Amino acid sequence: MSEVRFPETPSKSHLSSIDKLRRSRESRVSSASKETLFTQELPNSTMHALSLDWVSGVNSSLPVYVLQDHSQLVFLYAGANVGILYNHTTNSQHILQGHICPISCMCVSEDRRWIATADQNEKSTVILWDSYTGIPVHTLFDCHSEGGVIAIGFSGDAKQLVTLGRESQQNVFIWDWTNEATEPLWLAELSPEYGYQNHIIFNPKNSTQLLSSSEIQVLFYSTAQRCLEYVPLKVIKMGDVTTLELNTSLFPQSTPEFCEMLKMAGGPLSPSVFHWREFRIITPTRAGVVMIWELNQDLEANQRLSRDRVKIISLHGHAITVLVTVDNCIVTGDTRGHINFYDENMLLLTWFTQMHLDPIVSISFSKEFERGFLEDGTIDDKPALGRNFVVSSATSTVIHVTVERGTWRVLLQENCDTIHAVACHPKRPAFVMGNQRGILKIWDYQQKRTIRKIVVEKEKEIQCVTIDPQGRYLAVGFASGAVHFLDADTLQSDPKERFDYPPDSISHMSFSHDSQYLATADVGKAVTLFRMQPTHWIYLARYRSHYKPITDLLFGVHQDSGKPRLLTLGMDRLLVEYDVEASDNGVLVILHSNRLEQSAVPKCMTWYPPLSAEEFLVVASDQYKMKLFNSTSKKCRKTLLGPTYGSPVKKIGILPTSEQTQNGAYYMAYITEDKLGLQILPLDGNPYKSQAVVCHPTAVSAFAYSHDGLFVFTAGGSDCTVLSWKISYGALEGAAALGGKELTPYYTLLEGGRNGKFYREIEDFFYYCQIHNQGLDSMDTRQLSTKIPLTELPSLMRALAYFPTEQEVEDMLNEVKLGQYAETGEYVTDINLEELIKLYINHRPAFGISADELARTFEVLGKVNGQKGEPRLHRDQLLELLQFQGEAMTEDELAECFSALLGLFEVKEEESPEVDFFKSENASQEYTLESLIPEEISMEIFTRQILGLPSTASSSLSASSSLSSP
Repeated sequence: MSEVRFPETPSKSHLSSIDKLRRSRESRVSSASKETLFTQELPNSTMHALSLDWVSGVNSSLPVYVLQDHSQLVFLYAGANVGILYNHTTNSQHILQGHICPISCMCVSEDRRWIATADQNEKSTVILWDSYTGIPVHTLFDCHSEGGVIAIGFSGDAKQLVTLGRESQQNVFIWDWTNEATEPLWLAELSPEYGYQNHIIFNPKNSTQLLSSSEIQVLFYSTAQRCLEYVPLKVIKMGDVTTLELNTSLFPQSTPEFCEMLKMAGGPLSPSVFHWREFRIITPTRAGVVMIWELNQDLEANQRLSRDRVKIISLHGHAITVLVTVDNCIVTGDTRGHINFYDENMLLLTWFTQMHLDPIVSISFSKEFERGFLEDGTIDDKPALGRNFVVSSATSTVIHVTVERGTWRVLLQENCDTIHAVACHPKRPAFVMGNQRGILKIWDYQQKRTIRKIVVEKEKEIQCVTIDPQGRYLAVGFASGAVHFLDADTLQSDPKERFDYPPDSISHMSFSHDSQYLATADVGKAVTLFRMQPTHWIYLARYRSHYKPITDLLFGVHQDSGKPRLLTLGMDRLLVEYDVEASDNGVLVILHSNRLEQSAVPKCMTWYPPLSAEEFLVVASDQYKMKLFNSTSKKCRKTLLGPTYGSPVKKIGILPTSEQTQNGAYYMAYITEDKLGLQILPLDGNPYKSQAVVCHPTAVSAFAYSHDGLFVFTAGGSDCTVLSWKISYGALEGAAALGGKELTPYYTLLEGGRNGKFYREIEDFFYYCQIHNQGLDSMDTRQLSTKIPLTELPSLMRALAYFPTEQEVEDMLNEVKLGQYAETGEYVTDINLEELIKLYINHRPAFGISADELARTFEVLGKVNGQKGEPRLHRDQLLELLQFQGEAMTEDELAECFSALLGLFEVKEEESPEVDFFKSENASQEYTLESLIPEEISMEIFTRQILGLPSTASSSLSASSSLSSP
């Protein structure tokens, strides 16, 4: 039971731009008709750098609703985090974008005017849409903050909306959404003993009544008493009732009373519905049985119904998955794909059993009757069989049935399984996708139609696909390790060109520029090479070249000879280059193996476009950095801040130039864990030159771009969809221009900005370096300059609380020193303030060093000891690690560091030169290192006493904040 909740009255505010936009939308909604959506002028897609153009795929677990059925056939379905209004007549889509998480449920109003979609997230969102225009008219934020929404439904008059949460203790909210309420009108908290409720609806004839269902219980709700009350429907006096076989161990949470009711039903319950006329509830079950509850108007009287008020009728020989009522009919769908129509006495009227469907997920009827149906009567005189309907199945097949003629046609037959593989044709507007069921499909993204589709017979679980630069061959890699070569146009293959050499799942594939070689990488950390003979492909060699998983594989071209070169990148931080032409007879020859990183893990790489005299390889890491490496020496030439959109970049690609690009500009596409982004080149760390959008909330598994650089396609893995994105380079450049010129974008990355305290500290340190370089004790006239020598750079970075390793110092110095060498042949020996700020922003850790990261490092080095199970580090072990591991420190460097950290200064005793003594700056007492540092070092001692930091449980180490001594 719950108290009455009324929506707050919205306050009148000053008319703003947002108010004008809202009123404009309200005007468009109020004047719209059914034909408006697909005849209106669509918003200009060039306003966004990435615009969603098409969704290929269906969320087969959610229902499909028919919205229009006469002049044009329009229906609604969901895919990933978007809703799709698909006009089958014109083969066009209108996409409902607004959710950042996968859509978990949706519904439409009885008149098909309003649509509601909801997601599951810590901050769940419910969006209500106008189906005539596709405009969002109202949004409910954080309505079920503990887990999102699992079910949703409109009242018969569409003025109220009910949401069912997926919390551990579920809540039911009723919203008066037409008044723009932000608080629920009614609410109730459900008891867990009734099972996990996963379906809820209003009584179409009475908006004060609702029901919800779980696999073991039906709940009936009423708001007649000005509060939301509910009771479970139970049956008494069941002793002489015939029961069906049921394994009650499947429902350990059920009470004996529930188990007895389940025995009557013969199995788990499916979603229930209200009877269209009588005060009854109809509950189908997974045993093909229908239970009909005859209710009382008194809410409490329905809690324990007598046996004679519950009828049990066996209808199907298989589980009933869907039951709906339409006019005077009861319609059921089962696991065999059969659909039956019954009258109110449960007499069979007609059936549809020849559609060869999998289990039925939803049945949605048109609001319009077939022409001529009501000429000899009304729907009150007889069961209505004059409405067409749309059926969806568990394998994402959507069928439209014409009842009058008893015919049907397939509207959609989309991807219904996990998809990791997508590749674009190099010369035509088409891309190929492959899923885990072994289905390959070529899609024309301009005509929006399938060109070719096959099912691979002997292999399943397609992991990756790629097409050679000439557009002749399609290579397919499978989870079994098999590699098949197919014709890129017909998808036909020769059995001789099916290879099963690698025993591990294929993770990467790439053709050489001349289409003569194919290289693959697998999860076994090995690389396999194939070569094209005059008429067929042959296996050359395989070698396990990495000791950790391979993150990327890439073909290139030798600048001098024009011959192919092959490189792989691994989580072991190694970049390995192979001698392609010398590899044969099972031997894959390695030319070079270079370690690229010290702590970061490289995620992906690609060839940098010719923006300078040097040839570079760009590598993105898990620390949100992008580095340019000289393609010959493999030396780091530049470090740059990469996109920071929640997760590191995991794949990159340079887009082909197109008519939209101007002045020879280059652009890069990339994906993170759940986003697709674009980056303006050259890379320089400017955050405004990059944009990203959420594309697949559950993770992007792969992406590809069209041959003209105008489209990008992303595969969503477990959400079973492929999204087509249209690129607008003008919008990307415009957004970058709004970020400002020169150093303005970089100031935003400094704490406090251009006028902040930290910027003033940078200036002070910069000018102090000038004084230091000229001599602190010099009495000569100081020479003013705008630059400082590079020798001051490491100390200046450490003064700014960025503590680079020796390798990072060398990379920084080389970046500046060799910055103009390819063009001028001269070294740069100094740096100005503007260049220093860019260098600092690009090199420092993107998000500082977090307390959690420090704790994880300590756990790796230490050993669990003590009653609390906390990791401990022995003092001698710490000193040994510092002096002999990684970039080893000398005794002098060690003493200098500890004296600085502990606020001491070092003193050498003449009689014992091997022992270091320390004195406090404020005291004369002498200390040894052993007396200052305990033998057993805990995390608390390490952070507070040695590093002088707050407790790791409540702090993080910022790269822009200094470390204070205790």
